[in-house]
Amino acid sequence: MKVIRTITELRRELSLMRKKQAIHSEETIVGLVPTMGYLHQGHASLMKAAREQSHIVVLSIFVNPIQFGPNEDFESYPRDEQRDLETARAEGVDIVFIPSVEEMYPQPTQTTIAVSGITERLCGASRPGHFNGVTTVVSKLFNIVQPQKAFFGMKDAQQVAVIEQMVHDLNMPVDIIPCPIVREQDGLALSSRNVYLSAELRQEALVLSQALRAAQESVEIGTAVTAKDIRRLLHEHIGKSAHAVIDYAEIQAFPSLEPLADQEELNAYDDLLIALAVKFGKTRLIDNIRIQKMEVLSHV
Repeated sequence: MKVIRTITELRRELSLMRKKQAIHSEETIVGLVPTMGYLHQGHASLMKAAREQSHIVVLSIFVNPIQFGPNEDFESYPRDEQRDLETARAEGVDIVFIPSVEEMYPQPTQTTIAVSGITERLCGASRPGHFNGVTTVVSKLFNIVQPQKAFFGMKDAQQVAVIEQMVHDLNMPVDIIPCPIVREQDGLALSSRNVYLSAELRQEALVLSQALRAAQESVEIGTAVTAKDIRRLLHEHIGKSAHAVIDYAEIQAFPSLEPLADQEELNAYDDLLIALAVKFGKTRLIDNIRIQKMEVLSHV
């Protein structure tokens, strides 16, 4: 496994690896796993998928400053490079790209990539400019690495939808591979920010997966048939937590993220996303479940 910190060296190494791989295969598939580091088993699942579907696996670790708001946790975002490298090595990654902020943004950025519409809802509504930062850094990584496939976790389903839209609109030659949410045994979705939670708040955060499970069951048995039913159910369950502050508890069409009116019936849609963003103390957690043709695809 090679650890590379500059764009020039990364391009040179990838060119050499592609030439070597071309001897054995007509097409060399490079798989990219973009991350902000502090890796957990959710990230490991992305690396596993990339290893299975690619000849060359590139993991990027970069805490991207332009996707953080002025009062967010850029400086305190958890980092552990040595542990990350051990995780990457165990998953058979070929290249770990760890650029500095100066390497990625050598001067003030005057060009950004902005996807409209779907970035203005859910997390985009409460984190203005966040997705411009995401799409800009991901487009840079796509240009630098030139992967055939890129792997993203469905825990941030809105991010997946935004990146898919960007790739489609700009004719980028990369397939976006969404990968399932990975959870702890008690249901909490894995997140690098879980480390911020005290023992008490971590226990309370279980209300997220419990609320989603209740929504899933209500859809399956037919007691929740409208968008209003789902929203009410989510608020009732999350309200059981003494410290939970709801940013949003929503059901929307996927991947358009068009909001559903209260009285709209769920069976009118082929693909739906039930999405949550809730703060426990200072820690904001997201979680979701996707329902397609009334069948739950992402089990809680």
